[in-house]
Amino acid sequence: MMILVPFLAAVISGSIVLLITWGLIKKNFSLPVRNIPGIITVIAAIVLFYIGFVTVRGFEGAAYLFLAFFLVGFAVVSFLMVKVMAKKFVGAK
Repeated sequence: MMILVPFLAAVISGSIVLLITWGLIKKNFSLPVRNIPGIITVIAAIVLFYIGFVTVRGFEGAAYLFLAFFLVGFAVVSFLMVKVMAKKFVGAK
């Protein structure tokens, strides 16, 4: 339960981030705008890591650390998606 619940929360919020990123790519926004969901996700993961490591600590804080770890994974996927799909849609205009 300690790993499964943060993973489920990260999957739900990460899929929302990926959908927002995909929508921004489809509408041909500029590169910095397309990277905003990934940047916000990384910032949220850093804040969650800080809360789990400094404020909560112990086993309860470890759940925050797992959540932060999984969110960083989704942010990396978002950045890669922007990079790969930007090359794909450059000639589509």
